[in-house]
Amino acid sequence: MTISTPTTAPDPSVPVLSYGPVVLPVPGRPVDLHLRVTAPATGTDLPVILLSHGHGPSHHLSSLHGYAPLADLWAAHGFVVVQPTHLSSRSLSHLVADAPGAPFFWRARAEDMTHILDRFDAIETAVPRLAGRVDRTRVAVAGHSLGGHTAGLLLGARNADPDTREAVDLLEPRITAGVLLAAPGRGGDILNGPMAEAISFVHSSDFSTMTTPTLVVVGDKDDSRHFTDIGPDWHADPYALAPTPKTLLTLFGAEHGLGGIAGYDVAETTDENPALVSALGRLVSAYLRTRFDPADDAWRTTSEALTTGPHAVGRVESK
Repeated sequence: MTISTPTTAPDPSVPVLSYGPVVLPVPGRPVDLHLRVTAPATGTDLPVILLSHGHGPSHHLSSLHGYAPLADLWAAHGFVVVQPTHLSSRSLSHLVADAPGAPFFWRARAEDMTHILDRFDAIETAVPRLAGRVDRTRVAVAGHSLGGHTAGLLLGARNADPDTREAVDLLEPRITAGVLLAAPGRGGDILNGPMAEAISFVHSSDFSTMTTPTLVVVGDKDDSRHFTDIGPDWHADPYALAPTPKTLLTLFGAEHGLGGIAGYDVAETTDENPALVSALGRLVSAYLRTRFDPADDAWRTTSEALTTGPHAVGRVESK
């Protein structure tokens, strides 16, 4: 399969198909699992990105309807992007407000991704022109904000259930690469902001078991004072506290929205920068291409082009 060269922006003439909802009944889940699938119109052996949305203030950006700037770009670069609507989505709050795990459903969010992988035959059948074109041996998970916590659990990070204090292990071995976008950092005493108690499941986060290769993306202006006063470095904890191999991408001037990845022209983006979103999408695509095929030098060429020189969008370090 030929994937668009990631050192240039995706050609807007490249046909991309977006289909949804794909509805998967899941026993015991309060509502069916709804998905959107975005994929290139042509090509075979397509790798998969499972994309976990955040927990923002909008009703539908935190659902299968959000994150189009990334989903469209990654599909144009040859990936199948699968977006579930997690139970934490505000679009479902009137249906699941009293369900166990509300309002964040941190465990169920990770379990959604396992259900998707378990049912990929049904997904391929449901999406027109997709059957037989997917390489299920190359699966990555990406998540923004709370979705970054979800992705981290699937990549091997652990936390204790705040109700039972039992350690929770949700590692998904079918996922072989990850991307954490403005994810939560460590817990403990540094969680001293006014909203810290609301995310009690983060207080026991342990990145020492997150062994899956991962790209951690942070904004150098992402100062989440509602959780902690240590500044943007908090979001780099999944890199600093996890074992190798890990890569850290720090985006210059980016706040929590990373330039506007949650949607096109959305009001909640405080740092709107379409060029930065495009660069981020290209860097993630290149990272995953090289991670899935070490002979592909997409990451080296793209990171050199976008993170060196006077017009660098950020900086990269690896361990």
